[in-house]
Amino acid sequence: MTAEREIRVSRHRIAVAHPGALAPGSAVVAGELRLLDGRVVPCPSAVLFAGALRSRGLQVTVAPMAAALGAASVNAVGVLLSEVDGDPAALGFAVPDGDVGTRELAHEVFGLWSAAVAPRRVLLASPRAFCAGVERAIDVVDRALERAGGEPVHVRKQIVHNVHVVEELAAKGAVFVEELDAVPDGGTVVFSAHGVSPAVRDEASRRGLDVIDATCPLVAKVHIEARRFAARGDTVLLVGHAGHEETEGTLGEAPEQTLLVESAADVAALDVPDPARVSYLTQTTLAVDETAEIVDALRARFPALRGPGTDDICYATTNRQEALRAVSGEADLVVVVGSANSSNSLRLAELAARDGTAAHLIDDVGELRLEWLAGAATIGLTAGASAPPRLVDDVIEALSGLGPVDVEVRETAVETVRFGLPPQVRAAQD
Repeated sequence: MTAEREIRVSRHRIAVAHPGALAPGSAVVAGELRLLDGRVVPCPSAVLFAGALRSRGLQVTVAPMAAALGAASVNAVGVLLSEVDGDPAALGFAVPDGDVGTRELAHEVFGLWSAAVAPRRVLLASPRAFCAGVERAIDVVDRALERAGGEPVHVRKQIVHNVHVVEELAAKGAVFVEELDAVPDGGTVVFSAHGVSPAVRDEASRRGLDVIDATCPLVAKVHIEARRFAARGDTVLLVGHAGHEETEGTLGEAPEQTLLVESAADVAALDVPDPARVSYLTQTTLAVDETAEIVDALRARFPALRGPGTDDICYATTNRQEALRAVSGEADLVVVVGSANSSNSLRLAELAARDGTAAHLIDDVGELRLEWLAGAATIGLTAGASAPPRLVDDVIEALSGLGPVDVEVRETAVETVRFGLPPQVRAAQD
């Protein structure tokens, strides 16, 4: 960082104190700056700066740092930016003395940070984050742990597709396994919100497992339809993504009569015994517009095609896509909070991109990149149905460290859906 650069972007050069000598390839970023006059200056954007350093291979600690206005210390560089429309954007960081490579990386990231400092508007899509099925599934595991009284509670697969939810439940004692062979005979197992095939249920019964079923009721509806359509002699065309746990569970209901359709391009190659006896179902977390295109192609190929009485794409998926559409057209950038294996979260990011807006899917604020923010005066923000709401709050807090943030909620629907708990844990709750 040159003196010329600092004069151009900052009001104060600061010296920051850090705990002891730093190892090569490491850095300390100030979570807050404690000035000698007793003032404490928060640094909400520290998580963004630290994330950028980590992405470049540095070991980074975020901690409070003492700061004095004046000449920089030997081992540290820091900047306290001028107020931006009345709000300060502050940053402090320390790098090892003599570690030229680390210092250069820190200066590079500082350039990205200073370029991102600006007032901005956040268009907050609503509904967003947890849906009723996800809340129910998490509650099921919590109640199962209470009921178990310290005995192991196993969960087959991720209870919902979010790394933070899984980590939090694991910290409470839930044991996540890929398949039932990791559950001891007679043990307790929770089936995830995505549902399972009859073969998995049969194995659990054969081994005497205590099963608590957290399958989302809207996924269970699709399973019921699959059995009904197959029972009347139809070939069932399941629109979904190969390898997704929900799709695998539904395919297992009538595997000999069910074909997977992933795109409109798949339709021409479908080979069915009787084109007059064909039905379709869909995964609950698909993009509404893409699914409509596939169903239209199926109807054109099979005029006698029959479908479910009500759409299989769940209300929460549809609502979040409609809410995103209400903000993406005005945004310079769309940020979707959700895990990479979350189908509904991925669909949100893809939807914004199809509408022509740059979009990024992040697990949490630590993955929000400074380079995305330069020039992004308006940000559309949402979260997939399996993402905790607090992760959205974290993003807004970090952005506030880059300048004033005007948050505008765009609500397109009010969700009042609630699902009851399975009888085993309902009794524990009562």
